[in-house]
Amino acid sequence: MADKSSSNAYWAANIRLITLCLVIWFVCSFGLGILLRPALEGIRVGGADLGFWMAQNGSIYVFLVLIFFYAWRMNKIDAEHGVEE
Repeated sequence: MADKSSSNAYWAANIRLITLCLVIWFVCSFGLGILLRPALEGIRVGGADLGFWMAQNGSIYVFLVLIFFYAWRMNKIDAEHGVEE
């Protein structure tokens, strides 16, 4: 039974991490790039409004950072649960 409990804990940690990454990416891409774009109009980044910049560039940068964060954190979770490579 302990094996099933450990497996459930592993997958719960994995799902929490995936959910966190998706929420961050959603907020950065959809929230800042679309919903809050008018509110971010006065803030300039690289010659463009922050909302436009987030829609065009920022969400891609956030996605790339999230990929590396996910890989780093999953390696730690794998090690904690004894399923590392």
